[in-house]
Amino acid sequence: MLKKCKICDKVALQGKVLTRKGQYKAKGGTGSKIARWSKRKFKVNLQTVHIVENGTPKKVYICTKCIKKGDFKKAIPRKARPTT
Repeated sequence: MLKKCKICDKVALQGKVLTRKGQYKAKGGTGSKIARWSKRKFKVNLQTVHIVENGTPKKVYICTKCIKKGDFKKAIPRKARPTT
């Protein structure tokens, strides 16, 4: 399953880690240069939450921003559900 937010479809972003060489101009050097770089990922803060979707409880990934907003209905825990 792809790690993405069920509500806002937020996914991990790709970026770079830069390694710089040389002394900065402010310290009397000729300036810093980028020596090398490598790829990295900026991951989303996802939490597993039990929600009610179309009348059935489901376990999904939701980002913390959407949890704070409260744009979903939480499922009742199994132990607290009434037996029918």
